[in-house]
Amino acid sequence: MSASQRSQLHQTARDIARRFLLTIPVLWLVVTVVFLLIHIVPGDPIVQMLGEGATAADIAGLRHAYGLDAPLGVQYAHYWGGIAHADLGQSLRLHDSVLHLVLQRYPYTLALTLAAMLIGIGLAIPAGVISARRRDRWPDRSLGLLSLVGLSFPNFALGPILIIVFSIGLGWLPVSGAGNGTSDFLRHLILPAITLGLGMAAILTRMVRTSMLEELGQDYIRTARAKGLSERTVVYRHALRNALNPVLTVVGLQFGSLLAGAIVTETIFGWPGLGRLTLSAISNRDYALVQGCILAVGLTYVLVNLLTDAAYAVADPRMRR
Repeated sequence: MSASQRSQLHQTARDIARRFLLTIPVLWLVVTVVFLLIHIVPGDPIVQMLGEGATAADIAGLRHAYGLDAPLGVQYAHYWGGIAHADLGQSLRLHDSVLHLVLQRYPYTLALTLAAMLIGIGLAIPAGVISARRRDRWPDRSLGLLSLVGLSFPNFALGPILIIVFSIGLGWLPVSGAGNGTSDFLRHLILPAITLGLGMAAILTRMVRTSMLEELGQDYIRTARAKGLSERTVVYRHALRNALNPVLTVVGLQFGSLLAGAIVTETIFGWPGLGRLTLSAISNRDYALVQGCILAVGLTYVLVNLLTDAAYAVADPRMRR
C-alpha cells in the first residue's frame, strides 16, 4: 500500500470516528426524550400489573422493588448507570431482563428489515436504470405509474391484501408467525418483507432514475461512448456507479423508516420482532422495555449511517480524496 493510500485510509477512519462521536449526543437526546415522555404520560404500570383490587401496601412495595418511587432524576441516573454496565433493567410485565428480551426479538426485526431492503434495492435499481434509458417512453411511464402506486399504498393496507391473495386465496404462503427451521422461516418472511420493501422500492426507483438521467448527460459518458465502449459498460460500469451516491444516502435514511414501519408490518403478520415488543411495552407502560427497544433501534440506525458513509468511498472513488 502506497503512502497516499495509507493517508486516505487514515483520513477515512478519522472521518468515520468523528461522525460516530457526533451521533452520541443524538442517541442521548432520543433516549432522554423517551424516558421523560414515558414517565409523563398518565397511568401507573404497577396498578396495571396488580389490578384495581390491589392494596396500597402491595402497590407501594412493588413500586419500591422496581425503583419507581425514587425521584425522576435518580431513576434517570440509575438508568444510564445500568447502560454503562450493559444492564437495561427488568421488564415490569414479562419479568425478564430487558437485554435478554431485546436480543431475542432483534434478529427477527433485523432479518425482516434486511430482506425488505434487498427487495427494495433489487427492484429499484433495474427499474430506475430502465426508466432513465427509456425516458418518456412507455417503459418509463409504466414504471413511473407503478412507483406512484407503491408510494400511495400504506403497509397496513398492502399487508392484508397480500394475506388474502397469497395465504387465504392461493394457500401458497403462511399467514403469520416465523415458523421453525430455515426453509419455514424464509416462507414466513416473504410476505412481510414484500409489504415492507415495496414502498422503499417505489422511492428508490425515482431516485435512481433522476440520478441516472443526470449522469447520462455528463461529458465523460459521451467520451466513453465515443471510445467505442459497449452501452452496457457505459451504463452500468460508469453511469450507475457514479449515480449511486445520492441513492446510498436515501438507502441509509430509509433503513430507519423500515425499522419504524416494521412495527405495523410485524403486527399485521404476527412477526415476533422488536416492533411488536415495543408496541406491547408501550401499551403496558413497561418503562425499561420501551427504553431498551428504542436504544436498540437508535444504535442500529447510527451504525447504518456510518456504514453508508463508508460505502460512499466504495461507490465513488472521488469521495476518497
